[in-house]
Amino acid sequence: MERSYNQYCATARTLDIVGERWTLLLIRELLTGPKRFGDLQHNLRGLGTGLLASRMKSLERHGLVQKVTLPPPARTPAYALTQAGEELGPVVLDLARWGLKWAMEDPRDEESFHPGWAVLGLQACFQAEAAAGLRAIYEFRVGGETFHARVHDGTLETVHGPAQYPDATITTDDQTFRDIAAGTVTLAGALESHAASATGDRDALRALHTLFRLPSRTPQ
Repeated sequence: MERSYNQYCATARTLDIVGERWTLLLIRELLTGPKRFGDLQHNLRGLGTGLLASRMKSLERHGLVQKVTLPPPARTPAYALTQAGEELGPVVLDLARWGLKWAMEDPRDEESFHPGWAVLGLQACFQAEAAAGLRAIYEFRVGGETFHARVHDGTLETVHGPAQYPDATITTDDQTFRDIAAGTVTLAGALESHAASATGDRDALRALHTLFRLPSRTPQ
């Protein structure tokens, strides 16, 4: 049975729909594209099969998620966001920015880390003013995951999977990437220590150092 705040208030009504545990994380996963049930379960370890099925049914019932069939060669059932679900994107990104600024301390031993979460994390850290006039495609190879970012004159698109023609490629392992995400290591530091490597166009690589910055608690 779904719980309700029983308040005729837009905020309360929204929390009635997306305020349950795991729900916004499911939205986060689907913001980067359709996912199969197994993909969602793999990326959200700790979310049991029964609870996942219940959450997806609720999101379908409220019109945030719809069932789709992935294109060839997969041709398997999956879940995708509706327009209403997609419009939660800015909300999720604002939560991520707030969390990067106020909630991200040192990683805890019991916490999992999935490099693919950086697909949205890059958007949360993106510095649009530094990307003015820049057109470049960056491919990130982190452990067994690959994703890429397309920068086009102050805008950013991040996508799972390899880029067809990347201008620059950054390669590292899960641990180093987690340290970069936590702010304990910079990309420049990881490159200098050879914990990461970068190849490609020099201008694109030089610009990369200014494109993404963790939010700071101190005024800039």
